[in-house]
Amino acid sequence: MSQDTRYLESLYPGYGQSFTIDKVLFHHQTEHQDLIIFENQEMGRVMALDGVIQTTERDEFIYHEMLTHTPLFAHGNAKSVLIIGGGDGGILREVLKHPTVERVTMVEIDQQVIEMCKEYLPNHSQGAYEDARVQVVIGDGKDFVANSDGRFDVIISDSTDPIGPGEALFTSVFYEGCKRILNEGGVFVAQNGVCFMQLDEVTTTAKRLSPYFADRTFYCAAVPTYVGGVMTLAWASQDPSLKTVALDTLQARFKAAGLKTRYYTPEVHKGAFALPRYVLDAIEA
Repeated sequence: MSQDTRYLESLYPGYGQSFTIDKVLFHHQTEHQDLIIFENQEMGRVMALDGVIQTTERDEFIYHEMLTHTPLFAHGNAKSVLIIGGGDGGILREVLKHPTVERVTMVEIDQQVIEMCKEYLPNHSQGAYEDARVQVVIGDGKDFVANSDGRFDVIISDSTDPIGPGEALFTSVFYEGCKRILNEGGVFVAQNGVCFMQLDEVTTTAKRLSPYFADRTFYCAAVPTYVGGVMTLAWASQDPSLKTVALDTLQARFKAAGLKTRYYTPEVHKGAFALPRYVLDAIEA
């Protein structure tokens, strides 16, 4: 963080973005990472971990809706959901909007992220942590999927980039564990970086998922905070038909759920799987 009240993101050498810091709400070195939450006049409240912007109040809905509603509406009847990471509560908030969901387990490595986000980013979780369907586990996501006796219809990995505590959630061991506890007909999705800037993450994830899932691909969402182009979200299942559910079916499920969205629509869902040629080439290579 510079001395002129600007937060300089350090994800890429020689390229990035900065945010004016109108007011620091919280800044602390937790047991696992450097956590700061501050106010910015354009994006509202902003959270960053270890020099990388994680979420902002203004555009968080895009990321959280696409990482949640796309797999859940593709599945169509998800009752049990596992969230890895996601301490800000945004994914949890969106999952709980689905009336079919009976049980949500959330595994977050850093208790302080949850507590600080409840206090300083309450609009992300909107009381979701108090829902009786939710079980929060403080621990390592890789260890959880390797040892859990639970089974899940949808697994959502809302991790940081593959540096620091988030690195373990991009490994073959983690993907193998996810396959082990994913129910038949289930879907695994994960944050996978901005593909133009982080194409190596796409190729690495595709290779590491391939031994465990019959169908591996990615879908896209444009989130302004994550600069450099569209964000790729990893998708894995044993059933290739789940990524090609008919539009009229998605529309019927969306209508039946009765939830309101600001970004996700069944039409956006379908279009999100149309990948740029350079991404397809990277996967095929």
